[in-house]
Order: sequence, then structure tokens, then C-alpha cells
Amino acid sequence: MSLQKGLAPESMERTLFALKEATSLMAQAGVDRYRAVATEAVRKASNSQEFLERVRHETGLCLEVISGEEEAYLSCLGVLAAIEPQPRQCLIFDIGGGSTEFVFWHENQVRFRASYPLGVVRLCEDHSGISAQKDYIACVIRRLFADFDRYEVKNQVLMQECSLIGTAGTVTTLAAADLKLLQYDWKLVNNHILAHQTLVDMLETLELLSSEQREQLPGIEPGRGDLIVPGLLSVLSIMEALGQDRLIVSDFGLLEGTLLDLADFRQKGQMVRNN
Repeated sequence: MSLQKGLAPESMERTLFALKEATSLMAQAGVDRYRAVATEAVRKASNSQEFLERVRHETGLCLEVISGEEEAYLSCLGVLAAIEPQPRQCLIFDIGGGSTEFVFWHENQVRFRASYPLGVVRLCEDHSGISAQKDYIACVIRRLFADFDRYEVKNQVLMQECSLIGTAGTVTTLAAADLKLLQYDWKLVNNHILAHQTLVDMLETLELLSSEQREQLPGIEPGRGDLIVPGLLSVLSIMEALGQDRLIVSDFGLLEGTLLDLADFRQKGQMVRNN
């Protein structure tokens, strides 16, 4: 994937293959209702319309390109289904390839949700070196805090009682690495606690290794060797800006939230959507 040049042909082919497999499984299971969503990569890619038309033509699926705010909301639904006990208030973040979503959840309400152009692929492609990546992350966090002020949630977000929860590939990979998992287990990853000092130590180790060497470590899957350090820098920067020394990990996120939303979970009174 290249966010500047568009979706790469090989990436589109891999995705189409996966969607064809999913379509076949849906047909076998007799599925008559689905929701298929596309996020930041498709939102921003110059050839997104070409890709959407290919998906419709080759699989019959109609991909829905959702906004960053909708992505944040759905991720929140999924995360809160995994965390035990469910916090009274928390800030959830989801670091993806092209964007990071933030959701502030307070007493059964989404009080703040936003998406920012901070993703591990974007950092790798657009900002060479740790120093440049740190500078860009700091700029995004300044925007985040300005938005906290604008929505009048900053004081609540910075309260000690506000839990910090991370989801998606970067965070779950860090949890798997901390647990030294030889085989990924979402049950162990859900609700795992990552301490700030643990992540600092992990960064010091990973900085000295090549991408290939990183992928030899337990918990770091192939393809994440070049992405894990920018992702870890993002996580540490978020924790430090918020004054948090611990991070709760959720394996659940956008996928589970989309399923819950499709099942009209919100109508059961478990969550109030703030539009």
C-alpha cells in the first residue's frame, strides 16, 4: 500500500483473493446480511474507485467507505466488548496503517471521536528516521489536544481515573511480544497490561535490530519488522502525552464493532452514539 501513489496492484490482488474467500464462505453459510467496510487506505488512495469497482465486479460485495469518525465509533464498540471490567471512562486509540482513531468513552457515551493521519505505513513512507517520525507524531498529538480543548474533554481525559486502551495490529503485536507468544492467542492478549517502562525497554532493543531480526522475535509476525518501531514510537508518545504509565490491550476492535453494529447492538441501550 502506498497512500501517495494509491493502492498497489499486489495489495489489491491479495485483498480481492481474501474477499473472494469470504464471499464463498458467506454463500456456504447462507449469509443474507453483511456489512463490508473500507477505511483510511481506501479513503485516501488515488485509485480507490477503481478498486471498489473491481471488488463489486469480481466478488459481488459492495464495500462501504466509512469516515474516520465512523471507524472510531465501530472500533469503540468492539473494544468495549473485550475489556473486563468495562471502565467508567477511557480513551481508546486504534493505530492503523494510514490513520489513528481516538475515542473518549464516558459513562456510556461517546464524548469525543476523531481520526488523524497517523499510521505506521504513513510514518514509514513519509518520514525517514526516528527523529522525523517523532516530530510528526508530536504534531498530530498537538492537534489531538487542541481538539480535546475544542470539545471540552481535556480535563476528563487527563484524569488519573481515565483508562488508556489500545487496539489493532501495533498494540496487539506489542502485547504478543511482551508475552513472548510463539502462537498468537487473542484470549491472552485481551486485557493484557503494557507498562510504559516495558515499552521503553522494548524500543531500545528493537532499534538495534534489522527488520528481519525483529521478525525472529516471539510475537512479531512477518511483515511487521519495519512497522513495529514507528508503531511503538506512536504508542509511547501517546502514553507520555497523556501521563499514562500503563496501557490496556484489546484484540477486539473494528471487526467486532462492525458485527455488533450490524446486529443493532446500539438499540439494546448498551451504548449511546454521540453524533
